[in-house]
Amino acid sequence: MKDNRLELLLDMLKKDPEDSFVRYAIAKEYESLSDYQASLNHFLILKMKDPNYVGMYYHLAKLYEKQENLPLAIQTYDEGIAVAKKIPDFHALSELNSARINLEMEM
Repeated sequence: MKDNRLELLLDMLKKDPEDSFVRYAIAKEYESLSDYQASLNHFLILKMKDPNYVGMYYHLAKLYEKQENLPLAIQTYDEGIAVAKKIPDFHALSELNSARINLEMEM
């Protein structure tokens, strides 16, 4: 089922390579399959193509945390916080701030 879902998402991306939600869903699907490099690649493409896709920053930072790349996780939280302030998206801002603080407390 999961492979089928990934195939479906990849087909959707072929039809519309600029669809940020589909790219995000692919990144999350790869993450659920423990293919962290593929997940990271799709998150980074999304970040490059649609830097205002604020929901991506939390999950990208968490992926960096899983990989124990804490400096990049902090940097990603900070980037997401800046985007959330700019948009503005106060819910995302709150989540990103909390996650960043929690990570700093664990360091």
